[in-house]
Amino acid sequence: MTSLDRIDRAILAALQNNARLSNKELAAQVGLAPSSCLTRVRKLESEGVIKGYGAELDARALGLGLQALIAVQLRLHVGEAFGNIGDHLRSLPETVAVYCLGGTTDFLVHVVCRDTEHLRVLTIRSFTSRPEVSRIETSLVFSFTRSGLPVAPEEP
Repeated sequence: MTSLDRIDRAILAALQNNARLSNKELAAQVGLAPSSCLTRVRKLESEGVIKGYGAELDARALGLGLQALIAVQLRLHVGEAFGNIGDHLRSLPETVAVYCLGGTTDFLVHVVCRDTEHLRVLTIRSFTSRPEVSRIETSLVFSFTRSGLPVAPEEP
């Protein structure tokens, strides 16, 4: 695990808040020279602490007005079933996130759909028709807010 100092943590918090900051703006926020800041950001990227940058899109603007969480229970708890269904769930264009869990739910899948008919077809074609799946339970998402990971202060 990479050892992060106070400045690394400040860089991560600033980028998580606004990944579009220029290097000059970022350097000013964390109190570094731009060249030193760029070196640190590149190191955080190469070490995998920063995994990537992306745009957060508005689902409704894309015609995807319905979000749901689908809890999936598998018939058999064997490695092959987990791998097969996990790959399948991640490949669906409607999938926002896939969580593999312990407990009564094996997978929790966040999906976006146009409407209830789209969701109905998706659950039948891509979930209940799968031989690995024993049961699903669908919950509608009324609101969704993504927050970043906590960038805790350095431990003493």
